[in-house]
Amino acid sequence: MTTDVQIDEKIKLDIKEPSDYDVIMLNDDATPMEWVLGVLKEIFKHSDIAAEAITMKIHNEDSAVVGTYKYEIAEQKSVEAINASRNHGFPLQVTVEESL
Repeated sequence: MTTDVQIDEKIKLDIKEPSDYDVIMLNDDATPMEWVLGVLKEIFKHSDIAAEAITMKIHNEDSAVVGTYKYEIAEQKSVEAINASRNHGFPLQVTVEESL
């Protein structure tokens, strides 16, 4: 005895790509520009020229997006930057916000 099963319903998968998040570095009066340059090059993998341009934007405009990533990566990079800064005695502030 065999039973044939026919399914007429189609399952529609609506897969949504994860959102992007901006890592934003804030200006302060205590963190040296040389340190910010180093963080941008070492943690965020910017070139010398890009790191200098971003550092000047942070200095002149009080903040700048230093990278855009999926949430987990954005959060990890911000934690790395903050921890490295605190370990060297700098109050560098980094935030993560959903990209527009």
